[in-house]
Amino acid sequence: MVSLYTSLSSLTSNNTKQIFARRSFLPEHKNGLWKIETGFVRTFTYLEDGTTVALGLWGPGDIVGKALSKLEPYQMECLTKVEATVLPLEEWTQLTETLLAHIQQAQELMIIRSHRKVDTMLIKLLAWLSKKFGSEVEKGRLIDMRLTHEDLAQMLGSTRVTITRVLGQFEQEGLINRLSLHRIVLREEEIWYYEI
Repeated sequence: MVSLYTSLSSLTSNNTKQIFARRSFLPEHKNGLWKIETGFVRTFTYLEDGTTVALGLWGPGDIVGKALSKLEPYQMECLTKVEATVLPLEEWTQLTETLLAHIQQAQELMIIRSHRKVDTMLIKLLAWLSKKFGSEVEKGRLIDMRLTHEDLAQMLGSTRVTITRVLGQFEQEGLINRLSLHRIVLREEEIWYYEI
């Protein structure tokens, strides 16, 4: 997978970081992209019936922006407090790498959502989140994104009630530990049978 964690100091030296509150939206910049410095952002669109369609989850070092999509609407919601810097497109020299990262993430999420059972989709999503954003802790990998059950449901095209039920099942089976503030510890050694 292409990493976006490259040095941007020369590009961002003239740009100031902006801070956005949790659940606020990054504004669109017609000729610019956002580099996420801290925090997490989800990108999504809506179908005609109002259904939310997740397009991606992004963290420190990742690049997002309306210029990377033809979808309308295209929303960039801060899942946490976010610090981000505007990158003018004309100064952005790594557009190919950014586009490849967006394509790769879209494909990974498409595969996760292609499973027929919600429990399989959810454990695959949690495994993906733990690899992309997780940190090693004593009992597994901590997903410290503070995703709500509704956030997870929207990522998978499911309902909040179903996600709550499946997370409870996973906790009873010892696959996860749920912590306060919607944080989850995934016990990777316990999920092998979902990989079959």
